[in-house]
Amino acid sequence: MTTAKRAFITGITGQDGAYLAKLLVDKGYEVFGLLARRSTSTIWRLDYVGVTDRVTLIDGDLTDLSALIRALKIAKPHEVYNLGAQSFVGSSWDQPILTGQVTAIGVTNMLEAIRLTDPSARFYQASTSEMFGLIQKERQDERTPFYPRSPYGVSKLYGHWATVNYRESFKMHTSSGILFNHESPLRGIEFVTRKVTDAVARIKLGKQQKLGLGNIDAKRDWGFAGDYVEAMWLMLQQDQPDDYVIATGVTTTVRDMCKIAFDYVGLNYEDHVEVDPRYYRPAEVEVLLGNPQKAAEKLGWKATTTLEQLITMMVDADILRAKN
Repeated sequence: MTTAKRAFITGITGQDGAYLAKLLVDKGYEVFGLLARRSTSTIWRLDYVGVTDRVTLIDGDLTDLSALIRALKIAKPHEVYNLGAQSFVGSSWDQPILTGQVTAIGVTNMLEAIRLTDPSARFYQASTSEMFGLIQKERQDERTPFYPRSPYGVSKLYGHWATVNYRESFKMHTSSGILFNHESPLRGIEFVTRKVTDAVARIKLGKQQKLGLGNIDAKRDWGFAGDYVEAMWLMLQQDQPDDYVIATGVTTTVRDMCKIAFDYVGLNYEDHVEVDPRYYRPAEVEVLLGNPQKAAEKLGWKATTTLEQLITMMVDADILRAKN
């Protein structure tokens, strides 16, 4: 009888963590997750995908190396997925030190915990397109120079290079997924796509009239988180660790994303969307457009959900929420 593979996920209660937990459980893994305790429950996303009772949650925090070592000794994972972070770009200017401690140093804590307990465990780091920031090439791939424009992007870049360094220094199987924007009904309300779809639902139901947004001409490469977690898993199945851009290869303005959402419920976005300077970033990332060719060739991965499908899925989910 073959023993099931074991996986350990930090950030398991987040959007990506929930979808990844479901993917791995469905593949027969024994899944463990790091749970940073809060005064209120944070497991609603695990409930949403139906895996709460199929995963084992271990108390701990990315800022506490001893807690990570303890968690790894309990889980004894073959694969570690580091998705935990202070992940809202806007908040990183208000909390730059916290962002650095969790999103940057937290990666090193996780890598060091693996090195000290079982360096044969394979490691995935959730890197981000925000590391490209002020873009140096029209389409960003694994060779595009980085130029982060936020404390979040800077912190993620530290974690990215720490992952490369542990791979080269200690011959560990450490890979980074440079994921472009990926959304779902599980996205936090502070992120622009979910902010839009929630507002569309509430406006359609007469519970809200206006939606305030910042730079609606910013362009992003948006995909579905459910597609992207498969790429994470595929990276850790490769013989050699590496870094991969995960994206759709299509960029769309916030304005056009709004139009898709409002059109879906028969409304004109121009009647409801208002540009509010309060939502402008101190340093804006104007355009992000990923080139996922390497992931297609080496992993056999490509995005399968269009932006229109993604946004309508999110609007439907938010209409259900808004009715309750």
